[in-house]
Amino acid sequence: MIVLEKRPQPSKAWSYATPLVAVIATMIFGGILFALLGKNPVEAIGTIFWEPLFGEFAFYYRPQLLVKGAPLVLIAIGLSLGFRAGIWNIGAEGQYIMGAIFGAGAGLAFYPLDAWYIFPIMVLAGAFGGWLWAMIPAFLKVRFGTNEILVSLMLVYVAEQFLASVSLGLLKNPEGFGFPGSRNLQSYESAHNAELIAGSGMHWGVVAAFIAVIFSYVLLNRHMLGFHIRLTGEAPRAAKFAGVNPARLILFCLGISGALAGLAGMFEVTGPSGQVSIDFNVGYGFTAIIVAFLGRLHPVGILLAGGLMALTYIGGEIAQSQLGLPAAAIQVFQGMLLFFLLAFDLLTNYRIRAARSEVA
Repeated sequence: MIVLEKRPQPSKAWSYATPLVAVIATMIFGGILFALLGKNPVEAIGTIFWEPLFGEFAFYYRPQLLVKGAPLVLIAIGLSLGFRAGIWNIGAEGQYIMGAIFGAGAGLAFYPLDAWYIFPIMVLAGAFGGWLWAMIPAFLKVRFGTNEILVSLMLVYVAEQFLASVSLGLLKNPEGFGFPGSRNLQSYESAHNAELIAGSGMHWGVVAAFIAVIFSYVLLNRHMLGFHIRLTGEAPRAAKFAGVNPARLILFCLGISGALAGLAGMFEVTGPSGQVSIDFNVGYGFTAIIVAFLGRLHPVGILLAGGLMALTYIGGEIAQSQLGLPAAAIQVFQGMLLFFLLAFDLLTNYRIRAARSEVA
């Protein structure tokens, strides 16, 4: 009989090994999935992980790692602060959408004015949009004790309806021949998040992601607020005795995660995406949850995990075009990563032990 036995202390070895083991297990079971779909599993896994880095067209795909990875890292850094404190913001996708709407709306309000200050205003507006959307579950939790998981998640669907509304109405391009969507911000120089170095994939969103990683690391390791965040997550009762204000911590963690998600949306809509449209959001807010846990809620780990998830995005697109894999299979493959991560994470606190079954 196999039983789970609680460890006296969490295993550091398993804590570090879990992400690697989860990735290996995902490759194995993902290969089985692809084989069931009639594809060569070795070729499929190789296409996902090898082609973007070392394939014939790697010169094009490598810069896309920064483009795809930046919003994931930016959102995941914000989520990780709350997760460490036991505050669960699952609605980053909605905050990402609202940041894009607020940011694009601020820029289009100045159209066609050409001025240097328009883009900074859009940055502030994008952060404010995400922050404002995150303050709804924060206020409700602090004031009425509601569950932030449910409220933040339900607000994603509200944000998606709001996105559809402004795409068809308030932000609709008056010169777009009736098609839904805003003006193309890539053609509006003052509002365009262009590459800082041509062909590198490096834009202001990438810079913001690196700054967020550094900020989070310093906050968690060199600031009293970071200590309060870690203490609240690891020992809630001790945090109360230490004088941690739970309401203030909830407002801060949800606010900062919302602002960073809003920034990610703003940088995306003004750069790679180019316009507010009904199908603007592609699930970065949900994928960032995987990135946060894959990176062990550590800023540097999140940076590496963001690169890995960006690799699966790009490699998945290549596999779809070259091998004919369905998009749903790639999404299942990405979901497997979170599943195995959570499954093997159990071994950090528990060990598997064989026990004799008692005979009556």
